[in-house]
Amino acid sequence: MHQLFISGVRLDWDDAPRDRTKPADYTQSIPALRSLHELELDNPLTFFTGENGTGKSTLLESIALTYGFNPEGGTRNYRFSTYDDVSDLSRRTTLIRRRGYCRSGYFFRAESFFNVATQARDYDRSGALAGLHEQSHGESFLTFMQAFDGPGLYLMDEPEAALSPQRQLSLMVMLHRLLKDGSQCIIATHSPILLSFPGAALLSFDDGRIRPCAVEDTDSYRVMDTVINRRDALFHHLFDDHADDPVWG
Repeated sequence: MHQLFISGVRLDWDDAPRDRTKPADYTQSIPALRSLHELELDNPLTFFTGENGTGKSTLLESIALTYGFNPEGGTRNYRFSTYDDVSDLSRRTTLIRRRGYCRSGYFFRAESFFNVATQARDYDRSGALAGLHEQSHGESFLTFMQAFDGPGLYLMDEPEAALSPQRQLSLMVMLHRLLKDGSQCIIATHSPILLSFPGAALLSFDDGRIRPCAVEDTDSYRVMDTVINRRDALFHHLFDDHADDPVWG
């Protein structure tokens, strides 16, 4: 049986101290997070999905910080900060852990990867990551992600951001290898390609709550299906000044 590093997440909305040096914690105004008290993670590969602003990246960031990863990304050894915009949610977060700290793993976040690529020259002793800035954006993504192997905990926030569809398939091959080696992966994504990974758990953050869903039920899949199979009707609708409702779903 695949033993998970993290089998659940608890949020305490009552007693957690607030950092008075920061503005009021905006996470309390995100419905899917505010309604969450405990979330079970029972699959070695879990995807967080949902519309922008629904809290999936915020929860993933909180898991990463609580586990000990650097807020801007990297392994647990990375310790740098270029801008502090981390939410207070990690102060409310408790992880239910079944294994000790992993020897491998990382927190990957697309929005701050440039900073990780810069710092990698100092933190990577093998030298494999020294040339990330000399590669294309997508190539550097894959080079970083493929430089680690399991078993470990791998947290990824929108890893598809710079990847072509073909490279997303390469990422899926990498995920398959990590899982086979005993790793656990939690990924926030909009990619219908990644969301179609066989056997993965999908958690939707839409409609003000976190709930299991099938890939066919995600807006990402529905929009892509419409673009591929009904694009004439879609574009006619989108460019109609009087159109109000989406044509997918």
